Amino acid sequence: MATPRIPLHQLSRHAWPATALSRLLLAPRATRYRPVARPYATQSPQPSSGGPKDLAGSSDIPTSSSNSPAPSTPSSLTPTPSNAPSIPPPDWDENPNFNISAFSQLPHSNFGVNQHILINNEFKEALRQILWQFRAPIRYAFAYGSGVFPQGGPNPSGPPNRTSSNPAIVAAQGGEGKMIDFIFGVSYTQHWHSLNLQQHRDHYSALGYLGSAVASRVQDRWGAGVYFNPYVTVNGTLIKYGVVNLDTLCRDLSEWDTLYLAGRLQKPVKILRDDPRVRLANQINLLSALRTALLLLPSTFTEQQLYGTIAGISYLGDPRMSLPTENPHKVANIVRHQLPNFRRLYAPLVENLPNVSFQDPRCSNPSWADDPTTDAQLKQDMDSVKRGNMVQRLPKSFRAKLYSHYQRKFKIPDQDFERMMEVCRDEDATGIRRRHGGELDQRIANDLDNLRKELGVVIKRTISWPSTSQSIKGVLTSGFRRTRRYVVEKIGKWRDGRRTRPTGAPSEEPQKPKSEQ
Repeated sequence: MATPRIPLHQLSRHAWPATALSRLLLAPRATRYRPVARPYATQSPQPSSGGPKDLAGSSDIPTSSSNSPAPSTPSSLTPTPSNAPSIPPPDWDENPNFNISAFSQLPHSNFGVNQHILINNEFKEALRQILWQFRAPIRYAFAYGSGVFPQGGPNPSGPPNRTSSNPAIVAAQGGEGKMIDFIFGVSYTQHWHSLNLQQHRDHYSALGYLGSAVASRVQDRWGAGVYFNPYVTVNGTLIKYGVVNLDTLCRDLSEWDTLYLAGRLQKPVKILRDDPRVRLANQINLLSALRTALLLLPSTFTEQQLYGTIAGISYLGDPRMSLPTENPHKVANIVRHQLPNFRRLYAPLVENLPNVSFQDPRCSNPSWADDPTTDAQLKQDMDSVKRGNMVQRLPKSFRAKLYSHYQRKFKIPDQDFERMMEVCRDEDATGIRRRHGGELDQRIANDLDNLRKELGVVIKRTISWPSTSQSIKGVLTSGFRRTRRYVVEKIGKWRDGRRTRPTGAPSEEPQKPKSEQ
């Protein structure tokens, strides 16, 4: 039955998918529609006759029609699409409700489906089978990195080691033999480690002999709140998995207190188990990454510049990038080889922001969404009020650091700064978040000549210590032998990167925006 047409004025600004472009990017490849970029749209978008089902994009994406909490069984991963569209509240990102336990409580029936990147079905099932080898409950899980999404050509160092006996994984990696990285979100840290130590004691270093209480304390109190067990074989596949408490994960995604996990989820990952609270927090994270990139970019730019800026955010303060332990062209490789996946993540959000739009006739080509050779042009409004609004809507913890930094830069007296802070408070007297930036937000946005540099300083301060302390903690959680193996492999990647400079890669240092007279 055809779904009723929804008037545009009833749709939230971020309640995508609301346009033909969004339908294109979020529909399965076999059922995609001809895209129409917003600059060329002349009438209200028409919902497809299939309703939300057409937009889900994959049968494993839970939608808000399901009243169950986070998925814990394979059957709960299959959504039952709603027959009627749900109209989200206006400006959901300004007043997010994190006290949710079911996908039906999300702002939109297909809210966050852009986060679910499509991969080969056999590969996806092989990754899920790895999760089922853990008896400890995993509420949220994703696989990421070069073991899941290619970041370059064949390894120039020589033939790869065999890291999996699963044919689907071997085929998906093109015989490269790479370790697969996972992040597991859990509800109760100590309980999880207690169960996992009983089942997989060999995954832990000597720290495991001290018990789950010590393991959970090391995880939650040191570094970025993640406990990594690298170079372990599960279901015939070499993996590394990190364990994080869901509260820690959601806080980093929504507030950017460390950007350690938020940065990983700003790039394409494969979500294997979803959770409604994490999906909501991650949508805020993606929108925040997009706004930050727009503040760093000039008025006109390309897709590759946009995605390269976003991908580079989490590496600005990473100590590995300043040491010979990482491929110096990593960001360029990620974007160049994953352009369609970045497009799936961010193009629907671009489409629904009021101050940026695609300005490229190639976006009307039906094959554009999957075409890695198309580098579409975009344009943003450099109006100081609109850019000030973007500053005000940056994540809370990160924005506080930015304000403090600019107080010193502008030499604002404490009394005047406190007055500005009253205007910039997240909430007014009624507890509703403010929608518009204040005087300080606009002054920051107007610092076009230096904003990229100053934002970079704040990003580095946010990331540097959590990432450094997390690396130091890795020696304890991984053990000396595994740490040595990890460092040796990273140095090898650095050497390979110096030998093979990527061709046609996006610029990792986009043109600095200049004041427009």
